[in-house]
Formats: sequence, structure tokens, C-alpha cells
Amino acid sequence: MAINLDKLVGFHQKALSLRTDRMEVISGNLANANTPGYKARDIDFNKAMQSARASQRQDLVKTHENHISGSMASNSFLEYRVPTQPDTGDGNTVEVQAERNRFLDNGLRYQASLEFLNGKIKGMKKALGSGGGQ
Repeated sequence: MAINLDKLVGFHQKALSLRTDRMEVISGNLANANTPGYKARDIDFNKAMQSARASQRQDLVKTHENHISGSMASNSFLEYRVPTQPDTGDGNTVEVQAERNRFLDNGLRYQASLEFLNGKIKGMKKALGSGGGQ
């Protein structure tokens, strides 16, 4: 029986990639906190993951080997953030403390996803090692 690593880690790999992209966007927001007119942006993680799920389902139900499967592009989920505080006069919409909180939250979720993937890979290694007739 062939092992399909995309089925094992594909979805979680996309989540890690998306979390990495989101970390870069939030870092850019923080770096531009004092830039007049800068508009804070973020990746809509839920929409991007729904797209990844749909893409994965399409890959599973591929009707012909020459059909092209869709891919997730996180830039298409990049949106401007709606500020929760009034404008300070310079047009910048970065709220530093909120961005720091989002950065930390995203980092923790990235670590959790990484640990989950690590557990899946360890389980696969264990299964492969025990099936070798030792």
C-alpha cells in the first residue's frame, strides 16, 4: 500500500504556510506603526483554510490526471483591517498592542500546529518501523 504524505500532512502543511504568511503581514504592520497613512492588513485565516479544505477535496475527487487542481494563494485573502480606535490624525490604522497580541497568538498557534505535525510524523515513523519484521 502506497503512503500518500499529502493526505497525512498536506492540510496541516498549508496551515503552517498560512500562519507563516500571516506572521509576515503582522510584522509588516508593526514595522509600519509610525508610518503616516499606512493601513494595517491581515490574512483572513478562516477563509484561507476553507479554500484549502475545498482544494484538498478537489484533489481527492480528481476526475482525470490532466486536470489542474487549485492551489491556495494567501495573498488573495489579504485584507485591510478595520481599526477599533479613532484615527490619530495621520491616517495610520496600526494598533500596536492589538498587533502584538495577534502576533503572539499566531505564534502560539503555529507552535501548536508544528507539534501536531510532529506527532503525526512520529506516529508514521513508528508504524513504518514496527512493520519491518523486526
